[in-house]
Order: sequence, then C-alpha cells, then structure tokens
Amino acid sequence: MKSEDTPFEGGPMDGRVLPVLLGLTGHPPKTYRIPVPDPHGGPPTVLVYRRESRGQGRLTRRWKYVHDPAGDQGGRRPGWPWRKPDATPGGKPDDADG
Repeated sequence: MKSEDTPFEGGPMDGRVLPVLLGLTGHPPKTYRIPVPDPHGGPPTVLVYRRESRGQGRLTRRWKYVHDPAGDQGGRRPGWPWRKPDATPGGKPDDADG
C-alpha cells in the first residue's frame, strides 16, 4: 500500500510528520484518530485530527491534519438521502400538541 508523509498541526502532535496510508482514491482518511493511554489505567483519550488541503502539488493535492479539540462529539453520520433526520418530533404525525 502507498503512504504519504503528512504533517500534523495543533495539539500534542504539532510539528510532527507521520507516514499515513492512502486509500484507493489516493487520499488519506478524512479523520485520523490517535488513542493515548491513560497513565492511571483509565479509558484512553482519543486525539482527533481532521484532513485539510495544504495546496496543490505537481500532480496531486497535498494534505495536512489539523487538531480538532471537540473530537467526535457531534456524532455525525452519513447523510443518506433516504435516512430520516435525527430531530424528529415525538408523538403522532397529526398530533398538534406533540
């Protein structure tokens, strides 16, 4: 598999460059998660980095990862067109009081 040296900005990984595996399309993943073990034996902390463009190379686009301190708190899911939205009101559809 191919990999690309990708820089990281912000957070504890600031300034580091890691080889990141590329997908079938030649792009690195949109999010990069790094589990950091807790020194006291608790659950690990997960650092989340989001992919951003760092400009155009000779033939392909180059990428970098920027720290996302909020992480996955948004709970985003794929936006399939046939999926119902999450914010559906309770009760029956014809019920005016909810």
